[in-house]
Amino acid sequence: MSHANAALTPRHRLIVARLVVEDGYPISEVAARFQCSWPTVKRWVDRYLAGDRMMEDRSSRPRSSPNRTPLKVTKRLVSLRLRLREGPVQLAARVKVAPSTAHQILVRCRLNRLSHVDRATGEPVRRYEHPHPGSLIHVDVKKLGNIPDGGGWRFVGRQQGDQNRAATPGKPRNDHHNPKMGHAFVHTVIDDYSRVAYAEVHDDETAPTAVAVLRGAVAWFAERGVTVERVLSDNGSAYRSNLWHQVCLEELGITVKKTRPYRPQTNGKIERFHKTLADGWGYARHYPSETERRAALPAWLHTYNHHRPHSACENKPPLTRLTNVPGQYI
Repeated sequence: MSHANAALTPRHRLIVARLVVEDGYPISEVAARFQCSWPTVKRWVDRYLAGDRMMEDRSSRPRSSPNRTPLKVTKRLVSLRLRLREGPVQLAARVKVAPSTAHQILVRCRLNRLSHVDRATGEPVRRYEHPHPGSLIHVDVKKLGNIPDGGGWRFVGRQQGDQNRAATPGKPRNDHHNPKMGHAFVHTVIDDYSRVAYAEVHDDETAPTAVAVLRGAVAWFAERGVTVERVLSDNGSAYRSNLWHQVCLEELGITVKKTRPYRPQTNGKIERFHKTLADGWGYARHYPSETERRAALPAWLHTYNHHRPHSACENKPPLTRLTNVPGQYI
């Protein structure tokens, strides 16, 4: 196949052939003019005389491939990949082909990575994206352990972490010997189309808190020109409550949608955001206290929305999918 900077593109090949056949120029003169060899010019002249006016490169694929893997074997290998989720070496032993052949088949069928296969069903992953901002938002809660004064065990070690936890005032206790720090509940909202995220940290995950976060998120998105139409959540108690449905349907005019029970993949976009949240903010560095970690969340969210490239947004920040937003390029 000719490349963009080729000396003889299909259009120039036709010119070369016509100069020799129709205008009578010598092959050697035409070859010198177009800076190519005379056998090259003669090849395209012969193609032109044979009636080929397209001058396209012909495929190098042979007319027949007697050693090609039979279609029946290919179908069986793909079926085993989806059902057993085994690698090319194991699959090759099952269908009696070379491991390299099994790998080539998986690559050709785009099943060479297990991340392309749904763990629950074994089917190829089917990705979706709603057509515009606000068409669907995902909501969920990420629970993190509170950090004691002086730092948690992840950064200061188990022994010092236990001492910091025992010395932190005002913490909840379950018994004298094993004082616990409680949890921080990060209520997160993410837009399905743009991946723009909104989050608040609270001390509980009750229905009134979830509703308050939703009201704040809807108002926050409205300031950026986004009207929320649907909300997708799991089947947690806060999202099954009458208060949640009443506020969504009657007050905010939002259609309520739920994931299938025991099927977190349906809400996979926000589940993946939670991993990014934990790595980029929750456990990213040493926080001397829980108060300092919570205070760092707005700055991290600003970086995530405005500056951090997102692979689902063509390696651009999520906010670039919204237009005419105040402070978009800050």
